[in-house]
Formats: sequence, structure tokens, C-alpha cells
Amino acid sequence: MQILLVEDDQRLGKLVKHMLEHEGYRVKWAIRGDEALALASDFVYDVIILDWMIPVLEGAALCRQLREQRYQKPILMLTAKDAVADRVSGLDAGADDYLVKPFEFSELFARIRALTRRGETPLQEEIVSRGPLTLNRSARTVECNGRQVQLTAREFQLLDFLVQNSGQVLPREVILDRIWGLGSEVSDNNLDAYIRLLRKKIDEPGGATLIQTVRGIGYKVEI
Repeated sequence: MQILLVEDDQRLGKLVKHMLEHEGYRVKWAIRGDEALALASDFVYDVIILDWMIPVLEGAALCRQLREQRYQKPILMLTAKDAVADRVSGLDAGADDYLVKPFEFSELFARIRALTRRGETPLQEEIVSRGPLTLNRSARTVECNGRQVQLTAREFQLLDFLVQNSGQVLPREVILDRIWGLGSEVSDNNLDAYIRLLRKKIDEPGGATLIQTVRGIGYKVEI
């Protein structure tokens, strides 16, 4: 498995690279954001481990550019920023998971395994139409009743997961783990806020809500 490590701290980068290689991973190490962008444009790594505070092109901006270029492999953000707003910002930029420094290597390895397990199941359809919704997974665009709906990367990921499991009740903890990652500190309140935003964007005024609340459990879509 090939990993791109993006970390400008020489001591930490050297240590993380050594520990990953000891676990059997092949690691390419970049120090600057522009260098990492060039490497990721030339080769599709299984996982990118991305520090937030890197020179030239900082981590969140790099992550956003990669997603705009349709880079679909998992991205794990490393950062000393531990405020909820910072975590949400990183996830909205397109990161799949978030690990706050300092961290235990056992947790880093567990998160990599979790991310790669999710990536083992390919998307079956590029364009998915369910009821009034049409999702284009490559372009990350959504139409609802023929109108374009502008969603953030995280909102699209959440809606896509709900639509994939149409008719099933998805517990909150399942949604949080699938969308924000193992061990994320994103709370139920954050999930509720995302659901409210999605409803505001996709529901027709005066019409029934597409995303239903199942009290005490989670959410489901019936389309």
C-alpha cells in the first residue's frame, strides 16, 4: 500500500515515515503543499496523510484542490488544531478523517485501516437517480426536481450515504463513523446541523421532507 505523507516538521515526518514503513507501508514524504499536489497529480496513493500547517499551500487548501480535481482516495488530516470549528473546516475541505496532534501511532494505524476498508468497495453507479434526486458522484453535483442544488463536499457525502441506503434506518453512530471517521469528535449536534442544512436545500417549500428523523435512532431516506 502506497501512502503520501505531507509533513513539514522534519523530526515528526521522519518518525512517522519510519513507523509507517515498519508497518509495511510504502511511503512518499513531501514537505510543501505544492510538492504534495504535484505528487498526488502524478500518482494515486492509497491514503494521503496531510498536515494542516504546511508551507506554500496549507493542508485544507491542498485537500480542497485535490477534491476539485476528483481525487477520490482517503485523506487523513493531521493537525494541532482541536477546536470543533477547525475539525469541521478540515472535513468540509474534503478530508475523510481527522487526527489531532499529539497522537498514538496505534490510533494512526487503526484510522488508516478503517479508511482503506471503506475504499475497498467501489461505487457501483456514477450517476444515481432516486425519486426526485439525481446525484453525479464524479462531478459531485445534485439535482432535485430538475433544479441544481449546491452542496459542500461533506453535505454531498452525507446525502449520498443516505440515498445509497434508501429505506434503511441509519443509526447516528453509523452515520458519524462513515462520514466523519473512526474516533472523530464531531457530535450528534453537528450531524443534526448538517441534516437541517440538507433539508433546507433539497426539500420543496411546503412539501414533505426527504430525510426523515427516526426518533432515538437516527435518520432514513424513503425514495
